[in-house]
Amino acid sequence: MAKDFNQPFIVDGYDEHIRKLIPGYELVHLQISALLKTYLPEQANILVVGCGTGYELRYLTQQFPEWHFTAIDPAENMLHKAKQLLQESGAADRVNFILGDTSVLIEIQSNSQSNCQPVQFDAALSILVSHFIDKPNKIHFFQDIYQVLKPQSFSLSYDLMQFEQKTDLTTLKYLAQATGLSNQQSQVMIERLEQDFHLVSVAEMHQIYEKSGFTNIRTFTQMFTYYGFIAFKA
Repeated sequence: MAKDFNQPFIVDGYDEHIRKLIPGYELVHLQISALLKTYLPEQANILVVGCGTGYELRYLTQQFPEWHFTAIDPAENMLHKAKQLLQESGAADRVNFILGDTSVLIEIQSNSQSNCQPVQFDAALSILVSHFIDKPNKIHFFQDIYQVLKPQSFSLSYDLMQFEQKTDLTTLKYLAQATGLSNQQSQVMIERLEQDFHLVSVAEMHQIYEKSGFTNIRTFTQMFTYYGFIAFKA
């Protein structure tokens, strides 16, 4: 059974656990911030897909005080936690929180077009999200994102990729132990990979982006089998 992100114990311990689980977690976010500064204007409208507990939203609202955000997540408890965090930081008024997966984006766009105010974003972020989407639906996930982006805007994603050989699992286990997981926790992580994740190769991810309509697709970072992708809408 896949992990339930609505479980209170998962929500409450998520921010601490994710830093132990994902090698280079803080560095990835520093790179994302640098890319956003490079490509976006002083004022921008950003989509955050799978906002989780709001960690990502909080640092983005702090670094970019003129930006506005739409944050979606299918887990109600995660979304509630994110709202609380942003209210505490005083930035909740710049974030539109929506419960749901990427299918709600098309509904939002359709409704806004009927009001002559189409919603389009300057960038979309899906960090540690698409590796939970099953393979047949990954392309729909990125197509939904593509549809609500402005021309010349871009998508940033960061996910676990498919292992090339069995020893990669052992290496990932030792990496997780080095960043704070216990031996038991790291073993549970390995055992749950098949249940919780739907992994594709780097080449397949490139194809998924391409079939979704994106161009100029490239990786912007790699930490072992975790890869970051940036892809543009022409």
